[in-house]
Amino acid sequence: MKEPGPDHPITIKQNPNRIRVMLGGFIIAETTQALTLQEASYPPVQYIPREDVRMDLLDSTDHHTHCPYKGQASYFTVNGGGLVRENAAWSYEEPFPSVAAIREHLAFYPNKVDAIEEFTE
Repeated sequence: MKEPGPDHPITIKQNPNRIRVMLGGFIIAETTQALTLQEASYPPVQYIPREDVRMDLLDSTDHHTHCPYKGQASYFTVNGGGLVRENAAWSYEEPFPSVAAIREHLAFYPNKVDAIEEFTE
């Protein structure tokens, strides 16, 4: 486990805007409680609370990855409007303490869903 620091900063902030994830004309997730995780020079990622995700449209997969700063990620196939996108969403079920806020949240790959929209309230 590595700790975020000056050489690899990670910030997590409450996003005040509405976030909506779309696939095949279906709203897969919609929330006003997203957390924006900014890690080093990577693009920001919206982590959406599990209760705001249509979990009935997601199926867990056997795919896992490991991040030395966040922990082990579990992946989900997303189904919407007849479209199936394998490993399009991920979650850190047991995130490391420094990023504990993202527990019970999911994130989506922008290139595997139709849109991740952000609306100012």
